[in-house]
Amino acid sequence: MAKARGFTILIATDGSEEGTAAVKGATTFPWPAGVRVRGVVVRSHVITSEVPEFVLADIERSLAGVATDAKKILARRWPDAEVRVIDGPTVDAIVGHADSGGASVIVLGSRGHGPIARLLLGSTSLGVVRRMKHAALVVRGSTRAVTRVALGFDGSPCARHALDRLTGLQAPKGGRVTIVRVLEQTRMPSLAALPSSARNVIAAQATAAGAVEEKRVARENDAAAATLRRAGWKVDVTVRKGAPLHELLAATERARAQLLVVGARGHSALERLLLGSVAEGALHRCPVSVMVVR
Repeated sequence: MAKARGFTILIATDGSEEGTAAVKGATTFPWPAGVRVRGVVVRSHVITSEVPEFVLADIERSLAGVATDAKKILARRWPDAEVRVIDGPTVDAIVGHADSGGASVIVLGSRGHGPIARLLLGSTSLGVVRRMKHAALVVRGSTRAVTRVALGFDGSPCARHALDRLTGLQAPKGGRVTIVRVLEQTRMPSLAALPSSARNVIAAQATAAGAVEEKRVARENDAAAATLRRAGWKVDVTVRKGAPLHELLAATERARAQLLVVGARGHSALERLLLGSVAEGALHRCPVSVMVVR
């Protein structure tokens, strides 16, 4: 059984459908035994002298009600869980509270509405994921227990941290991880102007380099799979060629995964702010919950 060593979860909610789903999803997630759980509701309104007292009182009652409801849900699994109302700009307050409390993972909802917007991430969720220190879980879709996981793995430091985070969870009965490795297809420059002998040499060199790369990838995949099996997971490995995000999402769907785990940055040179393009694309487009690990 996986044991938590100073493992703290911070769950942020605003009482919305998505925020409540994040709270419920946290209670069914395979966290390691002995985790500490805290919840926060952010008081982000601007108080001015023009706001009537009765309006402020209503806001306070609403915030307290959200915190109470969240605590009742969390108490089903963690009777000693606490939920507090905190002040500040929403993203700053959540990230700051997570940092000061030593949270290993921040859990929050996706803030999507409707069949199209459900595949888009809210500004608060994206802001938290971009600035979190360790890991963030964005809950989307069903809040049933997670038993099938897709792990986007490219051998980068963040991908290895994602692997470590996954092996630190409590593998559920029948839990299965599909390691997804995507190889970007290398485009050869135009060789038409070269003599056939030169083209043959370059093609042979490219083939040899590709074979070496595939062997390296296979070794890394095998090592990752062995690590997960030791942690109690059943493991499948799939290697795909093509555009990384497209292939990762397709493999996640094919594996019927309820969770996609990715590193915050990969080997790609395309990075956006503090997130890599694949991680941010997965957050926007993946129809299931996503955990991003830095």
